[in-house]
Amino acid sequence: MTRKLGREFMRLTQYPYLEPADQVLEKPQPPLVKTVAGETHLVLPLPTEIDAGEVNLTLPLQQAIERRVSLRRYSGEALSLAQLSYLLWSTQGVRRIQGTAATLRTVPSAGARHALETYLLVNRVNGLEPGLYRFLPLEHQLAVVNLAPDMAEQVTDACLKQKFVRESAVTFIWTAVPYRMTWRYSERGYRYLHLDAGHVCQNLYLAAEALDAGVCAIAAFQDERLNEVLGVDGEGEFAIYVATVGRKPG
Repeated sequence: MTRKLGREFMRLTQYPYLEPADQVLEKPQPPLVKTVAGETHLVLPLPTEIDAGEVNLTLPLQQAIERRVSLRRYSGEALSLAQLSYLLWSTQGVRRIQGTAATLRTVPSAGARHALETYLLVNRVNGLEPGLYRFLPLEHQLAVVNLAPDMAEQVTDACLKQKFVRESAVTFIWTAVPYRMTWRYSERGYRYLHLDAGHVCQNLYLAAEALDAGVCAIAAFQDERLNEVLGVDGEGEFAIYVATVGRKPG
C-alpha cells in the first residue's frame, strides 16, 4: 500500500471524491498571512529604492532563462540587504491588497490564495545577524525567528547534511499553510500548494541572475526535523520546499 500512496493521493483529490469546500459552506476565510505577536520586525529597502548598482534591473528575461542553472558552490561573498529585498519581492512581493479577500503578488497562486510563508536562513547578508527570519509580505519587512548560533547547522542537518545550505549566503525555506488553500479548494488544494511552490522557486532562480547569484532548489529534507527547527507544527503549517542562494564563484 505504501508504494501506491502517491497514486491514491492523485485519485482521491479528483473532483468526484471532494467534499464541499469551507468557502462553499460559508465558513470564515483564514487570514491572508501568518501573524505572530512579539516578533522583532526589521525594515527592508523597498523595491523602488533598489538601484542598478546592486541589481541588474535591465537583464533580459531570455538571458536569465538561458543562464539559469542549479548552483551548489558559492563565492562566500555576502548579499546586500537590498539584494535580499529584491529576491523577496520577486518571489512573494505584494502588488495589491484586495481588502481582506486576497493579495495579488509577483507570482501566481491558485485563486490568489498564496498559502506559502517564506523563512530565511541568513548566513551572509550585510546588515543582518546570522539566523532564522520570516518574511512579512504585507509590510515588506523581516521578523526575527531564531538567532541561535547553531541555526545554520540545524537547518543543514534537517536538509540531510547538504553542506551548501550552510555555505549559502541565504537559504529560502517555504512553508505551506494548507487551510488557506483548502478553504476554497477542499483536499484538492494540497495539489496546488506544490504547484505554487514551483512558481515561487522558479522566480527565485530567474531573479538571482540579476545579482550574478545562483540558486539550488532542495526537496530532500527531513520533514519533521525541519518543521521542528522552524517552530511549525507540521500539520497547520509545514515545510514544502527549500532553495539555497549565493554569489557565483569567480
